[in-house]
Amino acid sequence: QVQLVESGGGLVQAGGSLRLSCAGSGSILSIDAMGWYRQAPGKQRELVAAMFSGGITNYTDSVKGRFTISRDNAKNTVYLQMDSLKPEDTAVYYCNADVWTKRPYTASYLGRYWGQGTQVTVSS
Repeated sequence: QVQLVESGGGLVQAGGSLRLSCAGSGSILSIDAMGWYRQAPGKQRELVAAMFSGGITNYTDSVKGRFTISRDNAKNTVYLQMDSLKPEDTAVYYCNADVWTKRPYTASYLGRYWGQGTQVTVSS
C-alpha cells in the first residue's frame, strides 16, 4: 500500500529540537510539492512549511528562523528540522505531498497523500 510514514515526534523542553521525517512507502517513484502542517487540539490545521521544485521554500511567520524543511529525493523523504521549540509549537504534525509511481515510459500521478501524523509536545 502506498503511504507516507511519519516519525520523529516526541516530548521536549522549550528551547529543544526535534527532526521529523516523512518517508514514502510502497510503489513510489517520487514525491514532490511537499508540505508540513500542524493541528493543535481545538484549532484549525495550518501550513507550517512547504518545499517545491527548485528548492523553493515557504514558512509560516511563527516558525521562520527556527524550522527548516528539506528533502532526500533518493529516499523519497521530506524532513522538518525544528529548533528553539516553544510550547505553542505543541501539535500533531502532518506531512503532505504529491505521489508518483512508475509506468512504462512515464510516471503516473497517484494523488495527494497525507501522513498519519506525529505528536510534538513542548513543555515550558
